Amino acid sequence: MANGWAQDGAVQDQIDDTVADAVLAARARLLAGEAARYCEQCGDDIPEARREALPGARTCIACQAERDAKIRSGGINRRGSKDSQLR
Repeated sequence: MANGWAQDGAVQDQIDDTVADAVLAARARLLAGEAARYCEQCGDDIPEARREALPGARTCIACQAERDAKIRSGGINRRGSKDSQLR
């Protein structure tokens, strides 16, 4: 399907790139190594089940939930504005 000056499949390419970027960002946040016994943020014990399920865990569930709530998506606007598309 033609989209003005865009090549065929350009929209799917944008979607694929956005998904690939999200996967790379998620992989970058994964932890590795041996999990800590105590939370680095509050000092509470990290439950054994969490340490086994999530190797490399450094925070307790409550502190991690707080940290996750602060993460903002800083994605790229691949479409740009209409003005930039007309140039």
